[in-house]
Amino acid sequence: MRVLIAPDSFGSALGPVQAAAAMAHGWSTGAPHDDVETLPLSDGGPGFLDVLAGALGGTTVATTVSDPLGREVPAAVLVVEQDGRRTGYVESSQATGLHLLGADERDPGLTGTWGVGQLLETALEAGVDKLVVGVEGSATNDAGAGMLAALGAGPASALARGGLALRSVPDDVLPGLGAVLERFAGVDLVLATDDDTPLLGLQGTSAVEAPRKGATPQQAQALEAAVGRFTDVVARALPRPPVDLLSGMPRRLDREPGAGSAGGLGYALLALGARRVGAVDEVLRSCGFGVAAARSDLVVTGAGLVDWSTLRGSVVAGVAAATLENGRPTVLVAGECLVGRRETMSLGLAACYAVAETRTQVEALVADPVSTVAERTARVARTWSPAR
Repeated sequence: MRVLIAPDSFGSALGPVQAAAAMAHGWSTGAPHDDVETLPLSDGGPGFLDVLAGALGGTTVATTVSDPLGREVPAAVLVVEQDGRRTGYVESSQATGLHLLGADERDPGLTGTWGVGQLLETALEAGVDKLVVGVEGSATNDAGAGMLAALGAGPASALARGGLALRSVPDDVLPGLGAVLERFAGVDLVLATDDDTPLLGLQGTSAVEAPRKGATPQQAQALEAAVGRFTDVVARALPRPPVDLLSGMPRRLDREPGAGSAGGLGYALLALGARRVGAVDEVLRSCGFGVAAARSDLVVTGAGLVDWSTLRGSVVAGVAAATLENGRPTVLVAGECLVGRRETMSLGLAACYAVAETRTQVEALVADPVSTVAERTARVARTWSPAR
């Protein structure tokens, strides 16, 4: 049997490439007679560059950027020659990722996106004419203000001190925004995210995402007000407000789907002229997933935590839908599964197997993710692969 192993990351425990290797080892242990192929995938978060570099090749431009609290961390930009274009890929979580912070450091009122601006600078210096930015997995809620400051739109003293500091920014805090827009005028800037959260409101990033990053209810309300203040300043500073092509009316960027992604980093990218695409579809296309699935008898995907948010805009959902088009079954191996069989079947999954179902198993997964994922995958292989 031909088996395609195509997982996302298992949270911070295993990146997509490491998860694919562990699952492939497990499958080969449980069903050594099968032909196993690996194709790690990403939703634009941690592992985004590793996945694309493995599929597309290209050149990795190493650099050093600031993490959410301003400490230096290693990072990179992937540059690929595609269809006569020089395309750069940025994984913003290398600068803003929640995995870069300890549990006691998570504070979206203080964390910022300055490092993302440094990554974009690196890409521009590499001479790219297309720039794809994956934004999942962030620890920030500053509406991309830090990123704009790093690009030269305004002073770091006002814009790079975290989301809460935006409540007191002056009206003229973005004197260089026009110049930044000119630098990106010749670049096809792409916001790669499946998160359709708006920036503001009850369903906005401060209300929905900030609590998951460590914000208290009171802090989330304060962040909403601070980010709202920043959008007023940006609207005044934009030299050419974006216009809706159908109505001819000015567009409200804060209401755009995806503006709230990564704590509002999506909003700042849209302000720079970015267009939004689904990150999972972009990765599936770039990695040639459809072709790989078509030549397989079974697709096995994986993820760390499967909950209600997994039901749309995730690697699991994208793999299941794309595999169904090829008439192949998809099996999921998950670190933890918090939804029922009805929900997983609604995605098109033939079965879902959790690595950890008890507290002891969760502790084992955290302690040794490679072995526990491999062992669970081996048991799945013995279930699904006909014995010779």
